[in-house]
Amino acid sequence: MDDRTLDAYLALLGATRAATVAELHERHVRTVPFENLSIHLGEEIGLDEDRLVDKIAHRRRGGFCYELNGAFAALLEALGHDVQKLSAKVFHDGTYGPPFDHLALRVGDLLADVGSGRFSLRPLDLTSREDQHDEAGVFRLVDTPEGDVDVLLDGEPQYRLELRPRELGEFRAMCWYQQHHPASPFRRAPMCTLPTPTGRVTISGSRLITTDGDGKREEELDDDALLAAYAKHFGIELDRVPGRT
Repeated sequence: MDDRTLDAYLALLGATRAATVAELHERHVRTVPFENLSIHLGEEIGLDEDRLVDKIAHRRRGGFCYELNGAFAALLEALGHDVQKLSAKVFHDGTYGPPFDHLALRVGDLLADVGSGRFSLRPLDLTSREDQHDEAGVFRLVDTPEGDVDVLLDGEPQYRLELRPRELGEFRAMCWYQQHHPASPFRRAPMCTLPTPTGRVTISGSRLITTDGDGKREEELDDDALLAAYAKHFGIELDRVPGRT
């Protein structure tokens, strides 16, 4: 990553080169949305580091786990941190998915994950098996007999983490699957979400969903209002509504 791109990335996050991993993690989660819009805009997602970083730092977009954690790994490495990419199996409908279903990061003794729709704002301590309290909830890491680590949020399994370091290219097949296979959950509807100081804001399909201390509110939006909502809540300027042919 060249200095211009590094500075643009940090400026987007409102951070400096002296920021800690925890500070960068929280700023990333609060600033860069988890979204699948490329899939519904016909934009191919490739696991090329420069493309991943450019999408966030210069195009002001978000992405899903491979993109967000892939770009965040590049940012941390450019700042001198030792980063390992880890494969995880996502827990869904009572079972764990396939390997490479999710990409997470290890930075020293920290589990960093800025690529989940709802996860910790700050990195988790990979060495702790006690409750870890975060604004998103209470996390706990549990060892499995096979040597993997289950990540639980409020007592519910989120994913099973394999501790063997991987290369970004090893996630390409599953990244393709998530984009193109009819069974992929990312193909169901356009989605974009960010935590807010009081809760969360999400666009799912044509619905704007806002959650805060007063509860959950949903609003059906027409196309013009959808484009305006993407710009207002996520800073994403689009020339057409995702999913429209």
